[in-house]
Amino acid sequence: MTLTSEKRWSIAIHGGAGTMRPEIMDETMQADYKAALSAALDAGVAVLEAGGRAMDAVTAAVIALEDDPHFNAARGAVFTYNGINELDAAVMDGRTRAAGAASGLRHVRNPVTLARAVMEAGPHVFLSGAGAEEFGRDHGIETCDPDWFATPERWRQLEELKAKKLGWFDVDLKYGTVGAVACDGEGHVAAATSTGGLTGKRWGRIGDSPVIGAGTYADDRSCAVSATGAGEFFIREGVAHEIGARMRLAGESAQQAADTVIGEVGALGGDGGVIVAAPDGSTAFAFNTPGMYRGRADSTGLREVAIFAARH
Repeated sequence: MTLTSEKRWSIAIHGGAGTMRPEIMDETMQADYKAALSAALDAGVAVLEAGGRAMDAVTAAVIALEDDPHFNAARGAVFTYNGINELDAAVMDGRTRAAGAASGLRHVRNPVTLARAVMEAGPHVFLSGAGAEEFGRDHGIETCDPDWFATPERWRQLEELKAKKLGWFDVDLKYGTVGAVACDGEGHVAAATSTGGLTGKRWGRIGDSPVIGAGTYADDRSCAVSATGAGEFFIREGVAHEIGARMRLAGESAQQAADTVIGEVGALGGDGGVIVAAPDGSTAFAFNTPGMYRGRADSTGLREVAIFAARH
């Protein structure tokens, strides 16, 4: 008997969407971001090449992005209006549609690990603040001093926002959420997303990243999605679930569904993007901003990292 049914694995990652343009990012800066994306991609690919699960691959990729100060997640997270870092994350496993999320974290070194612990070891889906951190301590999740997250550039952005009296909106219009989606060799999909939110956010604001169905979703019947953008609009659109629903119920491809839903976000007035991985191993990117830090790889040899929108 000849084996002809080996399934294709794939992974896609993002490091945020926004106003990135070649004229404001010199070649050295572009190279730095691409190297960071490539390292995160390597972490996820290593899991999938070894026959590992999609959930392990997306966790590994997001941890790499959280640890890199280039991105607005964990180390390198933006500051709230009151000068602290508040972190959110979520994961979802497409095999069972189990999910875990946490928000308002201040001491968890890798928020994605706490979100995964919520999914795997807790009775609830979504925890917040001190309670979430208590749960993390009870389950051996690594903590750190809040100074670990702080970087001079993020502090500068907060001071700029306050000086210009820009209100609640991010100074540079960069939605620095990080995320990963993957399909493993068994055809199972998973998603993970982590963020520091918006520069200068107030009143305990929570965006779409930890909201299951908005910024994060995975379902073996359709796809896995991780989003980045103006969270209020992504929550209102139910972006991640909407993409999956279009694929499952209307038979759209990952690219068709992603393009359509990002178009609907734009019609509401929102900006941002998504990455998608389907159980057949296909992947898709869609965004309505000038750039999105992104990368993908699969078992056919596809591998790419990119920042700016393609020019046609």
